[in-house]
Amino acid sequence: MKTLVSIVLAGLALSAQAAEPTEKDAIAMAEKGAAFIKANGQDAFLKKIAAKDPDYLQGSLYVDVRDIKTGIVLAHPVNPSIVGKDLTDIPDASGKKYRREIIDLAAKKGHGWVDYQYKNPTTGKIEPKTTYILRVNDVVLEAGIYKK
Repeated sequence: MKTLVSIVLAGLALSAQAAEPTEKDAIAMAEKGAAFIKANGQDAFLKKIAAKDPDYLQGSLYVDVRDIKTGIVLAHPVNPSIVGKDLTDIPDASGKKYRREIIDLAAKKGHGWVDYQYKNPTTGKIEPKTTYILRVNDVVLEAGIYKK
């Protein structure tokens, strides 16, 4: 019986690891959002994000949207209280102004990765995070994963 319990616990640990989103997942989610915007428009996409559409909110992986010119958050499925706010120069827990870095990278290169500290919605803890950013017209799509 003890062996069976050990096997079940090992299997659960492996499936939990497999469920963790990857950088590839973050890129795919952002690109899916960009394709949706191109096909259906930005307003329709913002509504999907606000409605917590499962295509763009999967556990700790989600897409949020920021205006590249003003820095204002246009949609956030996990923390809707920040929608409509410019948090560009508010630092993370380590003092890094990562939102400014996101906007600068999007403006200069159109896509890339930014590392920072952020509250993980599944653990409730501040954790290291890397976010893929993708510029679409005048907005930035952000899809990040937590580093372990």
